[in-house]
Amino acid sequence: MTSGSSTGLLTLSQLPLFPLNTVLFPGGWMPLRIFEVRYLDMIGRCHRAGAPFGIVCLSEGHEVRKADPQGGGDSPFAKESFHPVGVLARIESLEKPQPGLLMIRCQGMQRFHVDRRQQLPHGLWVADVTLDAPEPAVPVPDHLDGARNRLKQLLMNLRERQPEVLAQLPLQEPYQWNDCGWVANRWAELLPAPAELKQRLMSLDNPLLRLELVADLLDRLGLDGDA
Repeated sequence: MTSGSSTGLLTLSQLPLFPLNTVLFPGGWMPLRIFEVRYLDMIGRCHRAGAPFGIVCLSEGHEVRKADPQGGGDSPFAKESFHPVGVLARIESLEKPQPGLLMIRCQGMQRFHVDRRQQLPHGLWVADVTLDAPEPAVPVPDHLDGARNRLKQLLMNLRERQPEVLAQLPLQEPYQWNDCGWVANRWAELLPAPAELKQRLMSLDNPLLRLELVADLLDRLGLDGDA
């Protein structure tokens, strides 16, 4: 269900959520292997309706529901908690290789902020959320050319040496090489950084600042500059 808000931004009611130990970025691609009962029905319904679901990054707990090792709480399962900023995911492909297993590939759309969350009895999280406005395209300034060119070079190297992995990357066409947010997001998905850091980058409202922080990270990893 959708509606407007007092700020003019779109809100979604009872959006189903998928908490993960990783971060989906707007414009990125992510494969998911679905086998938990709480998600099989949800993904099936979203796919049939052409409706999105939300991906949020866990701050506590596990992707697969586990029993509470301490016991004695209101629920027999371990606590799950997640960050309040997530990204809408649109299912682009779905396969059923065997009963009780779905293989999907989804694309990140726009960010959202969780206003109210609820965990249903069978474990599925749903939330009322407010969608962020689409991020404006900000041209890549000259001093950040190195970050953009290194990403282009990485893609070129993969095409030449490992073309079979290209379809699995979050880096897919259409390429937006002169958009700070797009370049920063693709680097953030690829870099070996902790999920907490990726979450902070994704949550930043300023795409230029996001790319500057990514360029600093590339520099520390010895990956900045033209290749």
